[in-house]
Amino acid sequence: MMTQRTTVILPNKTYLALPLFALILSFSTAALAQDALQSRPEWAQFFEKYDAIGTMVVVDERVSPSRSSAYNVSRAEQRFSPASTYKIPHALFALDAGLVTDEFQTFEWDGAVHSYAPQNQDQNLRSAMRNSALWVFEIFAAELGEAKSREYLQKIQYGNQDPGTDAGAYWVEGDLAVSATEQVAMLQRLYRNELPFSVEHQLLVKDVLINQAEKDWILRAKTGWQSVYGWWVGWVERVDGPVFFALNIDTPNGMADVYKREAIATEVLRSIQALP
Repeated sequence: MMTQRTTVILPNKTYLALPLFALILSFSTAALAQDALQSRPEWAQFFEKYDAIGTMVVVDERVSPSRSSAYNVSRAEQRFSPASTYKIPHALFALDAGLVTDEFQTFEWDGAVHSYAPQNQDQNLRSAMRNSALWVFEIFAAELGEAKSREYLQKIQYGNQDPGTDAGAYWVEGDLAVSATEQVAMLQRLYRNELPFSVEHQLLVKDVLINQAEKDWILRAKTGWQSVYGWWVGWVERVDGPVFFALNIDTPNGMADVYKREAIATEVLRSIQALP
């Protein structure tokens, strides 16, 4: 039996050809996420404190039913390049394809000097995630190829699912784009080991995402920066349940603004007692 496929034009010059049932699922999920979002205008104080324009989505599962909130709801649904937050699903793709076997496998630095010094050394999966070593993930992209990357993106319904690019890394300078609500939806599936990959690989990626850990909470997160805007996405695991988040802000002052990502998100999370 042939599967009906439908082509849809999406923002950011995105063209998709997906099975009809997948489109219905994708659009329904996006609509439900948007309808469920509670606007949190009081979070404006944290963005204003740092003179930043952006959005933050929080899904708090410490309560039942879970509470989905956002500052700047319209922007929460707007798609942007994922930049280095894409290393989360990208690591899963590489593991699934056998390009990396575990967190100890070494990727040899070729001597090319990068502006961020910790990238100028051999890397493994853990250090490549921590140091946001773009060159390691460029190796993964080259070995996977565009067709396989597109297949993986469609498999997990990530953003506009488009790995096309004229030059550079497609998740930074190409056509791939994802919204804050879509980032959170993917993280929720990863947290529950519900992505279409082995549980072992999902557990490993979650392990290399650990930023901080105390006796009663763990913060797993990843930053991303695409020159004119930046991301911080992840979740806080607590005894009474996880709190997922995705923040993006404009960074008109370049590197001088990037600290604001974690600063704003941390203050929001503290305001709801997700972080101490």
